[in-house]
Amino acid sequence: MDLGAPELLIILLIALLIFGSNKLPKLARSLGQASREFKAGTAEGWMEDHVVTPPPAKPAVEPPGNSAQSTGEPEGAEPGPHVG
Repeated sequence: MDLGAPELLIILLIALLIFGSNKLPKLARSLGQASREFKAGTAEGWMEDHVVTPPPAKPAVEPPGNSAQSTGEPEGAEPGPHVG
């Protein structure tokens, strides 16, 4: 459904009759402002959706060794004989 020049002219005349010549510029201005705010809001939402956030940093991994956590013995305990 395309709106050509004759259809737009008819719509403009009907709006002029309904709102009057004093209110029509104010109405057009408010429609333009609403359109700009809508475009700005959709652009902002698009930017938030497409911003790439870096993945969280991986925790530091302790190298295997003779730490108390790796042997299962409490800290400060002397290593005992291991059955294996």
